[in-house]
Amino acid sequence: MSDPYRTLGVSKDSPHAEIKRAFRKLARQYHPDRNPDDSAAEERFKAVQSAWEKVETPEKRRQHDEEQQMKQVFGGMGGMPGGTGGVGIDDLLRQFMGGAARPQSSPFAGQPRTAPPQAAKGADISAPLDIEIERALEGGKVQFTHNRLVRCSECKARGCVHCTNIGVRRKKTRLTLNVPKGAKHGQQLKLPKMGNEHPTGEPGDLTVTLRIDAEEGRRWEGEYLIQEVAVSYSTLMLGGEVRVATPAGKTVSVKVAAATRIGDRKRLPKMGYAGADLDIEFTLDEPESLTPSQRDALEALRDAGM
Repeated sequence: MSDPYRTLGVSKDSPHAEIKRAFRKLARQYHPDRNPDDSAAEERFKAVQSAWEKVETPEKRRQHDEEQQMKQVFGGMGGMPGGTGGVGIDDLLRQFMGGAARPQSSPFAGQPRTAPPQAAKGADISAPLDIEIERALEGGKVQFTHNRLVRCSECKARGCVHCTNIGVRRKKTRLTLNVPKGAKHGQQLKLPKMGNEHPTGEPGDLTVTLRIDAEEGRRWEGEYLIQEVAVSYSTLMLGGEVRVATPAGKTVSVKVAAATRIGDRKRLPKMGYAGADLDIEFTLDEPESLTPSQRDALEALRDAGM
């Protein structure tokens, strides 16, 4: 199965708004109306559509990520349930609820040896949270909802048909998170005892990873903010200046060296998010239409071998 993040050209930890912008850009680029009788563009358009359908809502994206995580876990055990390589369902439930390990055999005797007892605890959870860049800068309280296992109220965690006899049920929990001022993209905040609950032990912890929307024309590479700057072909080749509106709220003039290539970068000190440096990446300005004088100029360049 193809990776929707790779197909859309975004990272797995990208905010949802960034993924949506990437999809719209690719859908316009490869749309059949723009590429008539082009089978390659049509196949690319279908792949982009299919990728977007997997992650088009936060709920679908969470379900896709959880399924991929489950496949990795079960793959390490020899397959999905029904082919778990000799691992029993009780062992799987212990793993996802944070239970103790199964007995191990002693290398010095024929009798099984039990691992040291551990306090029962629910499994920890990692969950992403998308926030706007203004909220990240200002900080403050943000409400969100996440799924976790909680003790079954029908049987008081003893086991019944409502919880498939394991004592816990999946439930949506609404929480309030205090985002620190100037929070970083990818920063993790821990909420103790807000992970999966255990039928008899302590709840696990919840770790929230912040995903900050960098807004149109910008993206994150790790903790670094990259801003695309569209430049005309003549400016790329001959050099010149462009005006750049920065996340710091300032508009600055940036020199473009002659023979600059698409993808070249330049660093603007302290012009990025929360006073950090900003890397700008030069892209080609592609107008939707041409004026008569622009067309004449391009035809002259073509005739000159450019």
